[in-house]
Amino acid sequence: PRFGEERDNHIGATPQPNGWYGSWAEFFVERRLRHQFALANTRGGGFSDATVTRCLAVVRDVLVERDPSPSLLHGDLWGGNAAFLDEGEPVVFDPAAYFGDGEADIAFTRMFGGFGPGFYRAYRTRHPAPAGVERLHAIYNLYHLLNHFVLFGGGYAESAKRTMREIAD
Repeated sequence: PRFGEERDNHIGATPQPNGWYGSWAEFFVERRLRHQFALANTRGGGFSDATVTRCLAVVRDVLVERDPSPSLLHGDLWGGNAAFLDEGEPVVFDPAAYFGDGEADIAFTRMFGGFGPGFYRAYRTRHPAPAGVERLHAIYNLYHLLNHFVLFGGGYAESAKRTMREIAD
């Protein structure tokens, strides 16, 4: 199994490094979180090296234990990137695609209000929620909180720091 993507792409306006990894934990820590922490600190996020190191160690351990199979992810799946054609056919757009854990997309769908209950029922029929799903979703949404801080500033850094504490508990 391989995680990542051959080419780098973007999540919003932020460059998103990819490449291929044999380990989901290594890919997510190195190509998602570590990259965003560096960008966030360049913007004044104030994430200490010690706190980041501790957080990444916990994330790595959780994801090594999870050991998912790679799924093609949208990468930026939220309500603003989904719509319906005139005929009622659903469409998604503005992808930041790569191969990763399907729960990463599901986590982000819930960050800004989510999709309707039918969406989650249908998904969970095929993919039951894993043990520790709340912590797992916090890990995956930390990436998006950091990216939102990089893009928009404001309180996203504090939200990311709060999420880091939740992950470490």
